[in-house]
Formats: sequence, C-alpha cells, structure tokens
Amino acid sequence: MKPVLPGRRPRWPARPLRRSAAWALAWVRSAPGTHIWLLIIGITSLVIASASEGLEQFLLHRTSSNIHELNEHPLPSLLISGFWIERPESFLLYVAMFELLHANVERWLGTWRWLLIVGAAHCAATLASQELVLLAIEGHRLPRSMTHVVDIGVSYGLAAAAGVLTYRLRPPWCYGWLLGVLLFFGVPLLTGATFTDFGHAIALVLGLVAWPLTPAGRAVPDEDGGDGDEARPPDRSGPRGMPREAPRDMPREGPQER
Repeated sequence: MKPVLPGRRPRWPARPLRRSAAWALAWVRSAPGTHIWLLIIGITSLVIASASEGLEQFLLHRTSSNIHELNEHPLPSLLISGFWIERPESFLLYVAMFELLHANVERWLGTWRWLLIVGAAHCAATLASQELVLLAIEGHRLPRSMTHVVDIGVSYGLAAAAGVLTYRLRPPWCYGWLLGVLLFFGVPLLTGATFTDFGHAIALVLGLVAWPLTPAGRAVPDEDGGDGDEARPPDRSGPRGMPREAPRDMPREGPQER
C-alpha cells in the first residue's frame, strides 16, 4: 500500500464509487423500458405537484381512462393513463415497486415480451373494470357521476408483473410468493371490492396465464422428456463472443444432417 503524501487526499473512495455507478448504469440499461416509464411518471408527478388545485383536477380527469374519456378518446386515454399517479408523494414507493417487479421481469423476459404482457394487462383490466362501472350505473347501483371518475395509475401493470414473477422464483419461494400476491389482491376483492380491485384481479390473472411467454414456458423438451434448456450444448464462446479454439485432441465439428 502506497503511503499517502502530506497535502494529498487518499483516492480509495473513488474506486467503490465508480463501481457503484457502473453497476447502477448497467442495471438501468438491462431494463430500459422500466426506467423510461419511471422517468415519465417522475415528470408527470412533478407537473401534478406544482399545479394549482384546479389544474390538478383537470389533468387527473383529462388523463383518466374513465367511461367518458374512453368514449371520447379511447386509445389515448388507455395509453396516457398509465403514466400518471394520483399522489406524487408516493412516487418513491412506486420506484421501489418498479425495481422489484418490472425491472426483474423485463430483464428476464426481454423488453418486448415484458411490454406485451404489461400493456395487455393494463388495457384489459382498464376496459373490464370500466365495463363493470357502466353496468353498475345502468343498474342504478352507482351514480352517473362515476362516468368521470379518476382512473389513472400503474397498478394494473404492477399486478401483472407480480403474476409473471411467480415463474421466475424457484420452489419453494415461488409458492410463498404466489400465496402472498393472491392474498394481497384477493382479500380486497372478496371484502367490499371496488372496480379497481376487480381490475387488479384481472391483471394478476393475465400475468399468471402469461407462462407460455416466459423462458420456462417456451422451452422445448427433448426426446427423453428433459427440459429444453438442459438439452442445449454448453456455451463455447470466449470473451466478447469470440469462439474458442477446439481442443487439439478432439475432432472439429463438421456438417451434420438435419
């Protein structure tokens, strides 16, 4: 260890900081969709936090995917409602949930499969829950003012990601996780459910039935009944994807029949 000269500060903290920064940057790059989504939610939360009360109410209702907005602007309301949260002070909580659920699922499935599952769950849960509201209004169980109810947020996508994450965990942890999410979303559904609780249940189910899109669901079993991933040949790639040289005492692979 080199002695620290008088008048010079030690540089040892710089290396852990660089490693931490490199790790954080690699984590963000491994789940770009999750962090772009978080960035947009952070911007919209700042807009809500800095807006006047009148402007806040206008933005919340204008960006909602309620019955009125779905009739007037069906596609924009479905998409835009997923980038706003009603209480900006809960943004840090959503950051933690995004990192736990969305980031892990996106890294596992890839951005496009993750986006397909989460986007489909968000749209399906929104449409189904608002259809439930419409039926309740027509049956005189809810007032007509519910056609303008504030219906924004990212919770439907989080519920779908929680369902998919069940298949990422190994037994017995996956069973405990599944029981936990079923209780978390199921208890409110069975005790005084709202249309939002109904949407959460639908999104969770869609996440659970997305098993064929996961690596485990897409694996093709071999002839012996084993897992397709186990049947793959070992990775012979060297650093930076360059193929390693075959051992000299073994014949190189030649053309094979299909």
